[in-house]
Amino acid sequence: MTLCIGREAVRLWRKIATETCVEMQLFLENWKLLLAGLIFQYIHGVAAHGIHYLHRPRPILPDLGFSLLPELGPNKAYVSETFFSVIFFSFVLWTFYPFIYHSKRFYTVLLWRRVLAILVTCQALRIITFYSTHLPGPNYHCREGSKYATLTPERLLDLFLINVRGVLYGCGDLIFSSHMIFTLVFVLTYYKYGSKRFLKMLTWLMAVIQSLLIIASRKHYSVDVVVAWYTTSLVVYFMETKLTEMPDRTNGSQPLLPAVAKEKQDKSKEETHKLLNGNAVDVLDWKSISIRSGCKAGNEAVQWLG
Repeated sequence: MTLCIGREAVRLWRKIATETCVEMQLFLENWKLLLAGLIFQYIHGVAAHGIHYLHRPRPILPDLGFSLLPELGPNKAYVSETFFSVIFFSFVLWTFYPFIYHSKRFYTVLLWRRVLAILVTCQALRIITFYSTHLPGPNYHCREGSKYATLTPERLLDLFLINVRGVLYGCGDLIFSSHMIFTLVFVLTYYKYGSKRFLKMLTWLMAVIQSLLIIASRKHYSVDVVVAWYTTSLVVYFMETKLTEMPDRTNGSQPLLPAVAKEKQDKSKEETHKLLNGNAVDVLDWKSISIRSGCKAGNEAVQWLG
């Protein structure tokens, strides 16, 4: 029993070590784009926090969804956030499954590069939209009499700070729903790159439930959710036609260190020629070469231990 567990542990470590080497190479090639996507998440948060200072509580607008769906109430507002957290963290964990499972369909770094590119595009459109027209927030803390309905910055630095309370008690960033942007991007991504048909149908069901919970929690108007559905879907469709298609790993014929784009292949040939002639090579390329050597030595050691 102990021997079997040891062998499985070695095999699992071999998968993780090999995949880490591959992903590290891709990360060195794409870290600037990934960092830009993460920085824009902060910019989006600052923009959503800034519109809160401009928000003024007014009577809630007539809404068909509010008429059809009963209110969850302020004491059950956590239901919508909890459900969204399940969707969010489930997707994040799924994107790292190539590190563990033998069958793989994508590279984690390349997948997140696409996801961040789509999120940034949707969020940029969202910022333009909710700054164009200021709507009265329908949430409970955005109504008349609430201390969170209107904020006043005490100092200039407050405009650039994001706190947990600001995220949970935001007002004014309505059209269109940020929660639905993330949900639909995750669902559409899994629908394309996932492998389980049942889970694909389940994710669509979860997206519908999330839409209803957002309206029932009075976090957004129905129009915020409806606009998010077709805007995000159209952005995903547009971005998929513009971005380079990711390498398909289902047939197992992809090389250990795949090229992200076609021009990478020609560039690598030129850099190899420079290296053989003793010319200088970029620092990132030396890192790539050292990673390949380390991965090869590590794999040989793992195979010897196995």
